[in-house]
Amino acid sequence: MHLVASSVQKRIVVAISGASGAIYGVRLLQVLRELGHVQTHLTVSDAGFLNLQQELDMDRLQVETLADVVHAARDVGAAIASGSFQCDGMVVAPCSMRTLAAVAHGLSDNLITRAADVMLKERRRLVLMVRETPLNLAHLRNMTNVTEMGGIIFPPLPGFYHRPQTIAELVDHTVSRVVDLLGLPQPQAPRWGGIKTAVPNDPAA
Repeated sequence: MHLVASSVQKRIVVAISGASGAIYGVRLLQVLRELGHVQTHLTVSDAGFLNLQQELDMDRLQVETLADVVHAARDVGAAIASGSFQCDGMVVAPCSMRTLAAVAHGLSDNLITRAADVMLKERRRLVLMVRETPLNLAHLRNMTNVTEMGGIIFPPLPGFYHRPQTIAELVDHTVSRVVDLLGLPQPQAPRWGGIKTAVPNDPAA
């Protein structure tokens, strides 16, 4: 499925694996489409589809229509499996501990882990939105391995300094941070302007 416009300037791979937090992948696809100058390539694991149904009541077609190009997770011969495929980054949102482990040890056993391996070997931006708690030593060491190889570990931990009122605001703030890491402009993204402190009255003024 190709819906490529002449104005496309960036290509981003989005993968959804079997961790909780499918909303992050869905919202990322929506935001990238709203930007208008990004072509998205989507791949979803079998467990990822299960979580989309469980957490969001979304079926395969509903999530796939959010992307410009869709690749089956078992299709290791897809375009995004090659370093010759020109793209600007990849996000695994969310990233299961199994997917993290495979990436950390170079196990390209499906399209998600192969595409991630390509990002690392080609020195392109790879963001893993790892989702697990608490973390055991294997998880931590795998995160260290990926970081040492140039990937970015981005647990979707919510921030509260912008005083979110809804879950959607929490998700949007996290997704905006990820889009920033991809180097994509977001005119509407919330920005921290510093702590505003009250100026005390100066009797001498």
